[in-house]
Amino acid sequence: MTRRQRRLVLIGSAVAVLGVAVALVLVALKDSIVFFNSPTDVVEKHISPGARIRLGGLVKPGSIERGDNLQVRFDVTDGKSSIPVAYRGLLPDLFREGQGVVTEGTLDTSGTFKADSVLAKHDENYMPKEVAEALKKQGHWKDNEKPSGATSQEPSPR
Repeated sequence: MTRRQRRLVLIGSAVAVLGVAVALVLVALKDSIVFFNSPTDVVEKHISPGARIRLGGLVKPGSIERGDNLQVRFDVTDGKSSIPVAYRGLLPDLFREGQGVVTEGTLDTSGTFKADSVLAKHDENYMPKEVAEALKKQGHWKDNEKPSGATSQEPSPR
């Protein structure tokens, strides 16, 4: 075998090993790559109790219940499914009904999501593509509305 052939075999082997390693990493992280799961994803995937996930969607109007010692219960919805969430702690300033939210925690055996952190979304500009599409299909999203704080790009009349 010539020197050139040995070099090509070595380079080819290295590329093949690297490809196999990347494929194994992607397969292992398949479920972790998603930033969060919508309530419909949680229902359809049959996520087992105790599994640590992120749950995202909108705070369902009329679902917020405040209790003692900073206890809060609310529902997260994507317009199709809802999941009850229990949280103990201070909520972000932007947290309110109809607002986008991402919670991190675990499901219990009764189907309630026990959150240990709650992140409120600023506005619909930051809504993940999947949630925005689900809301559009359910009729909860209006394309012609400007996000809060948006300014018109039209020139002012002189």
